[in-house]
Amino acid sequence: MEFRNLGRSGLKISELAYGNWITHGSQVEEDAAVACVRAALDVGITTFDTADVYAATRAETVLGNALAGERRQGLEIFTKVYWPTGEGRNDRGLSRKHILESIDGSLKRLRTDYVDLYQAHRYDYETPLEETMLAFADVVRSGKALYIGVSEWRASEITEAAALARELHVPLVSSQPQYSMLWRVIESEVIPASDAAGIGQIVWSPIAQGVLTGKYLAGQPHPEGSRATDPNGGADFVARWLEDDVLNRVQALRPIAADVDLSLAQLAVAWVLQNASVSAAIIGASRPEQVTENAKASGVVLDASILARIDEVLGDAVQADPGETRSPARRP
Repeated sequence: MEFRNLGRSGLKISELAYGNWITHGSQVEEDAAVACVRAALDVGITTFDTADVYAATRAETVLGNALAGERRQGLEIFTKVYWPTGEGRNDRGLSRKHILESIDGSLKRLRTDYVDLYQAHRYDYETPLEETMLAFADVVRSGKALYIGVSEWRASEITEAAALARELHVPLVSSQPQYSMLWRVIESEVIPASDAAGIGQIVWSPIAQGVLTGKYLAGQPHPEGSRATDPNGGADFVARWLEDDVLNRVQALRPIAADVDLSLAQLAVAWVLQNASVSAAIIGASRPEQVTENAKASGVVLDASILARIDEVLGDAVQADPGETRSPARRP
């Protein structure tokens, strides 16, 4: 496993992070979830990403249980705040009240005294950014988080937050956007703004919710148990990539993957890691062998000719509209 600095900070993280959106606490049983976490540790992954809202807080509990007994200083644990976690008026958003209450709940579920990175899961248009950033600064100064980050924020929002972070002397070090061969909208604005602020990308969905594994075939029924067949597992999210043209283009990537001795999934993960602005790619799994397979993408170098061939195959299947800076689908 290779390691990278998170943005321009001194924090080193595994370039593959293990994430548990959808899976832990909902799509797979806890025993299987623990097995996946063990597999991640076995291949050298030390960075684990979750959020309070995943599986209605259960994902944090599962991850905390799975990591219990591990040397805390050898792990980087990330979580997030924003989406509703209760029925109350203030059980959502990035108000001072919600942030300061939510960090305590997350720490309890994760069975730790601090998280390495606490992230704003979306931008809150109902709360002044100054209030949000001051609350995050207080979380850091209390020792409950070491660094802060954002997820799916626009370039202008990142720039404004970074300026406030500098004033408050709080380490804003990361952005967590969607990024894959098929979804490249961050390249035009979000990455340049983040680079200027010393912020690294922790990208999610590098295999486009399974589409880039090649398991979906044009004109064929979707595999049973896949996200495309599970209304609770991201079916609405993956649907935009299930057009025959896109699926045929993905299959046309197979010879390229074979030429570099990678599976399609490994090629997809390796592709996002070629971007120097990416500090880590988040992988998820419902089975331990998926973790083991994807981990082989770490350290892979794809030369310019391979990257050019990928672009030629995917063509206009790539979403790179600079006017679209957020994923159109809700990511809990």
